[in-house]
Order: sequence, then C-alpha cells, then structure tokens
Amino acid sequence: MIDDIKQDAANRMKKSLESLHHNFNKIRTGRAHSSILDAVTVEYYGSQVPLNQVASINVEDARTLAVVPWEQNMVPKIEKAIMTSDLGLNPASAGNVIRVPMPMLTEETRKGYIKQARQEAEHARVAVRNVRRDANGDIKALLKEKEITEDEQHQAEEAIQKLTDGIIAEIDKALESKEHDLMQV
Repeated sequence: MIDDIKQDAANRMKKSLESLHHNFNKIRTGRAHSSILDAVTVEYYGSQVPLNQVASINVEDARTLAVVPWEQNMVPKIEKAIMTSDLGLNPASAGNVIRVPMPMLTEETRKGYIKQARQEAEHARVAVRNVRRDANGDIKALLKEKEITEDEQHQAEEAIQKLTDGIIAEIDKALESKEHDLMQV
C-alpha cells in the first residue's frame, strides 16, 4: 500500500514538472522555436484545433518561423489566429507560406517574462507540495487504521520528502535555464 502511495505521488509530481515545461514553452525568448505556437488554436471546419494539426511549423532562421498550411484556404485563418494570440507576434503571408518574425525583446519585456516564469515555477512547487501533503495524509490514515507501524510511516514520509526535494530541485533547475535563455540577447 505504501508503495502505491509513493508511486502515485511520484507520477503526480512528474506531471506537475511536465506542466511547468509546457508552460515555459509558452513564454517566448528572443529565438524562434516551433513550440512557441503550441498554444495557438485555429478554427477548422467549425471546431478549434491546435495550429500544428493544420500546418507544418518550421524554424526558418534564428528569428523567423515558417508556417505552411496543408490547405490554401487556411492561410487567412492561421494569420488571424497568430495575431489574436497573446504572444505579440505579427505574421506576414507570402503565397501559402506564413512567416512569423520574432521581435527583439526589450529589457522590460525580458523582466516581465522572467517574472512570469518565476510565477509558473512557484505554481509547480505548490502543486508538488500539495501532492506531498496528500501522500502524507494517506500514510497517516493507514497508521490510524493500524495497517502500518509508526516506523513504516516515518520511512514512507522520508521517502516522499526525498522525492519532493528532487522534483523541486528539477523545477529550480528548469527555472534557472529559462531565466538564462530569457536574458541572452
């Protein structure tokens, strides 16, 4: 039973870390990479679908993305979707290729993005700590029902704390890496 609780906690903590990486991809740096447009959805035959399901997204050079729709009639819809997204990008179409230049980041916008990245990292830390709290609560419930001994409880709580510390260290490492990317000119 304790192993099930530990495994569940580990899975949930890893999902928090994956979510953080996904959220970090939405914060753009000065360089072009296709994951910037992951959050953009396009209206396609009456439903909203992710941009990467209606077009191929390629990095043309360090500061430009090239979006090539699979259907010619999607060009204006994709352009509009990129413009209305909260990414601050201005696409330009040339035939059936939409080029998305990445504007240079000012010092002020860099600091704003770093602040956003720190908030995302703190949300991930809180989520991991909540998982730890839930797991420790489950272990205490087992102790209360006399299904485990106090020694087993302490060992399980220590193992969960080690897991928590490891995941939080990974979160801090990811934040440091993102801050480094954002401060590069």
